[in-house]
Amino acid sequence: MGERIGAAVVAGLILTVLIVAASLRPSPSGVGTHRQLGMSVCGWIASIDRPCPTCGMTTAFACAANRRPVDSFRAQPFAAIGSLVAAAVFWGAAHVALFGSRLGFLAARLFLRPRVLWPVGVAWAASWVYKVVTYPGGAG
Repeated sequence: MGERIGAAVVAGLILTVLIVAASLRPSPSGVGTHRQLGMSVCGWIASIDRPCPTCGMTTAFACAANRRPVDSFRAQPFAAIGSLVAAAVFWGAAHVALFGSRLGFLAARLFLRPRVLWPVGVAWAASWVYKVVTYPGGAG
């Protein structure tokens, strides 16, 4: 029963993120969409005019949630893929919560391993490099 409750919580949290992302208007600059949530300008952009490792993620999620996959990928490739993963995890968690399947346990055993997590970290770093290289400056 605990797995089903945990899965329901995970599904609810992810659904909340996706609904919030769908309610945002993505910033055309590729960064700064988070400002609609009452957050401040990125500290890295404010101080050194360079994006931080998470710059563009809210914009990418908002683009993806608003059916603009190309814009999502341009804003932040790692987050564009992350938005798809989040949607898949939502459905998987909902399935576990509703039917009590072992899908969550199996997915955790497959994906929460160093041989998967290290490449994910490398992809995040590569996506940050992409963001730094393509950053137009003066936004955020």
